[in-house]
Order: sequence, then C-alpha cells, then structure tokens
Amino acid sequence: MPRPVVDVDEYSGCGTCVDSCPNGVLELVDDIAKPVNEENCDGCKTCMEECAMEAIEVEED
Repeated sequence: MPRPVVDVDEYSGCGTCVDSCPNGVLELVDDIAKPVNEENCDGCKTCMEECAMEAIEVEED
C-alpha cells in the first residue's frame, strides 16, 4: 500500500501537496503536511511531483 512520507526538515508549509492530492490524503497540521487518510492513497505521486521543496516521497509498504 502506498503512503506519502513528508520530510519535515525540508517541508516549507506551502500546502501545494495538500491542494494537489486528488484523494484528500494530506492535511496541513501546524503548517506541516500530514497524511490523515493514508488508506486513500493510490500512489499517483501528485503530491511528490508538485512539492517544490522535494520534501515528499511516496513509499510502498
């Protein structure tokens, strides 16, 4: 099962990944993207591709 992993040291808090996710997997919590609906992740990697800081990886479990 795919899941997004956010590098909090690199993440800028812009929220582009949250807005770009077609499945509502991510949510901003204290200006950090957090996976709140991991079960909805289909591995499309849109969040990873849209992150200008390259702070998101989509990993397979």
